[in-house]
Parts: sequence; C-alpha cells; structure tokens
Amino acid sequence: MTELSIREVARLAGTTSRALRHYEAVGVLPPSRVGHGGIRYYDDDALVRLQRVLVLRALGMPLADVRAVLDGERDQATALRRHLDALRTEQRRLARMAASVERTIDALETGGPIVAEEMFDGFEHTQYEAEVTERWGADAWAAGDRWWRGLSDDERRAFGDEAARLSADWTAAAASGLAPDSAEAQALARRHAAWLAGIPGTPKATSGGPAREYLLNLGDMYVADPRFAANYGGEEGARFVRDALRVLVERAG
Repeated sequence: MTELSIREVARLAGTTSRALRHYEAVGVLPPSRVGHGGIRYYDDDALVRLQRVLVLRALGMPLADVRAVLDGERDQATALRRHLDALRTEQRRLARMAASVERTIDALETGGPIVAEEMFDGFEHTQYEAEVTERWGADAWAAGDRWWRGLSDDERRAFGDEAARLSADWTAAAASGLAPDSAEAQALARRHAAWLAGIPGTPKATSGGPAREYLLNLGDMYVADPRFAANYGGEEGARFVRDALRVLVERAG
C-alpha cells in the first residue's frame, strides 16, 4: 500500500501542503495518519479521495459541496466513473467552444460571413453542463439541453424574464426582513418550485413537483456558490431562499 507524506503528495498533485491542510480542516481530506512531528501521511484511499476532490474543484464545484458529494458516495470506483463522465462532458463543451472561436477567427481573417447561430455553441447555459452531469446525471442534462435548444427566441426570453422576476422578488423579500416561513416567502418558494418543475430533467417527486432532495440540495448550492448567491443579492439573500425552500419541503412532508 502506498503511503506518502504531505510534502510528497503536494508535489505529485501540483498543489501545496497548505491547501492539503485546509482540505483536512474543512473535513474534505483527512490524512490516513499523523506521524512524528505532526507530519501528515496519505494512503491509497486518501490519494483516490484527493483525486476526486481535485476533479470536482476543476469542474467548478464549491468546496462545501465537494464534501457532500464525497461523503454521499462511498464506492470510489463508481464515483470516479461519474466524475469521468462529467470530465468528458466538459471536454466536449470546451471542444465545441474552441471550434466556435476558430470559425469566428477564420471568418475575420478570410472576410467570410459570421454566422451568429454557430458562434455560441458551448457558451451560455452549457457552461453548467459538467456540473449538472456530476450532480444529477447525464440524463438530466440531456433532457434540459434538448428542451432549451427546442425553445423559440421568445420562449427563451420569457423563461429568462421569469427567472429575473423571481430573482428580484426574492432579493426584495430578503431585504424586507420577511421570515422564511411567512406567507409571502412561502408563496415565493411555491412559485420557485413550479418554475423549476417546468424544466425537463429536473428530478421530480411523485406529486410532479421538484424532488425533496433536489430542492434541499439546490438551496444549499445557492448559498455555497457565489455565482448563484449573486442572483439573490448575495449570500444572505441566498440563505433566505434556502431557508424558505426548506420550510416548503418540510411542510410538504
């Protein structure tokens, strides 16, 4: 069995001892043992876990969510297969993005036409493809992607407008000091759940609404990921959304 010191692991993984100690402090990567003088050592299991940590971080997952993913799936080989699917998905997205940029460069250099319909393949909503695949599976992404690409420009605008209204209403509600279990907050939570339920690929409960675990995990993600928290006025606003969604789930039983 392999056992490497923290310094050796940092060198091989292209990271730092400080980063590894931080992973330990937040519960993401405990060492297999601590030797004389406080030196950390990592065995095969710890190295596999570190590989998973670095893969998920490369896919853009916040560290708080990385721990939940790692702890939720103990079968390392199965988990790594899912990570590999997500990496290949991201690889395909980047390849499409590179091809789009190459076509634009070619058009600029040769004087050819710039085709707007081809310029943004790999951009827009596809930036989250690998993350959705990792969290909820390739089928969830494929269903949502087919739905999005099938929408007309007007339908896409309508969807974006509703998202913007929800964001503004959540932000205003949080700023007003409403309690997450208030009637107003719960009306927003129901509206938010209905909006999510309309997206193909959203994990569903038997009632037809978003699955309980999906709503809870999504609320946690809003808080943990600054990209999403920004939609609700920052972390405090995102906490309000998360707490209101939790109340909605708890009341639904």
